Amino acid sequence: MNTKLLFLFIFSLFKINAQSQYLIGTTNNENGDRIQNVTVLNIRTNQSATSDNFGNFVISAKIKDELRFVKNGYERTVILVQENHFKISLKISLIKNAQEIQEVEIVYQPTGNLSKDIQHYGDTKKTTKLKSETAKYIRSQSTEEVLAPKRGEFVQPLGKGFVVGKIDSHWDDVDFMQFLLENLGTEFFTQDLQLKPSEIQPFIYYIFRNFERQDILFKGFCNQYDLSRFISEANNKLVAYHQNLPNNPPIKRKRKWGKSMFYFV
Repeated sequence: MNTKLLFLFIFSLFKINAQSQYLIGTTNNENGDRIQNVTVLNIRTNQSATSDNFGNFVISAKIKDELRFVKNGYERTVILVQENHFKISLKISLIKNAQEIQEVEIVYQPTGNLSKDIQHYGDTKKTTKLKSETAKYIRSQSTEEVLAPKRGEFVQPLGKGFVVGKIDSHWDDVDFMQFLLENLGTEFFTQDLQLKPSEIQPFIYYIFRNFERQDILFKGFCNQYDLSRFISEANNKLVAYHQNLPNNPPIKRKRKWGKSMFYFV
């Protein structure tokens, strides 16, 4: 009787060991470095184990068991136990979760220069929509029926037409002078023309006296040709400008009268 019970006990242990064995392995990151505190869960038995400081783990399992490897900050890894897993040390690789970078809003600090600051502020949604619809309308093809004048509608006759009243120009002399200073630079006046900084503005207005600029002011635009005209005029009128300065001393001329020398002012 005792021999029979002993046989049954040994057989039961053999049967259990044949069905459930221990898996060993390591948990690693994508670079092959060991990861500690990874939870290893057997879904069938609901048993769990944790990898140690060196990434080693041991857990009971059998063939076709599902093991899950979970750690905060990493994607979950799942394996299905196979027969050869009991013959080797498993190397489980965990992949880090993709971290979403928080959006950073860069706020532009105004400088006080309106022409510069306005470039850093985009259109409003309403303005953007209006521009888009306008561009779409312009690109669309029109038929003769659409372009034909409607009954009672005024149609501009062909030709140059005529002007009624005064037409405002886009620029005045101050705008034109500002354009010259920005495009020629103060170095042109102080170095090339040898003017003092305080003489630049009066000199420009001196050139304006006989400088044809009606089209420039009307269009609000100065092309390269007009800019070259101003440079040429400035070089030609430089001597005359200095001679007409209020504080410029009069030129002394020498005349001979017999053997004596007289100076007339």
